[in-house]
Amino acid sequence: MHYVVYILACSDGSLYSGITTDLKRRFEQHKSKKGGNYTQAHAVTKIVYTEKSPTRSSALKRELEIKSWQRSKKLALIETYIHDGAK
Repeated sequence: MHYVVYILACSDGSLYSGITTDLKRRFEQHKSKKGGNYTQAHAVTKIVYTEKSPTRSSALKRELEIKSWQRSKKLALIETYIHDGAK
């Protein structure tokens, strides 16, 4: 089983980061406001970044790293991801 670190765009322009083993299911949870406190108050619009991680531990570390970044650094990561073809 692999984990996915993801970033979601919200309708108010904010970004939300998380981890999951099933991105489709988790995205639907966020969209239906059952995915977490933040996304209950900030409507999710789309997945803007994903990154596979081999273990839960490495996924959590990466999520915390991304969450610690300023918005500009997160947007640069997303832009690189989009530009490189969302590999």
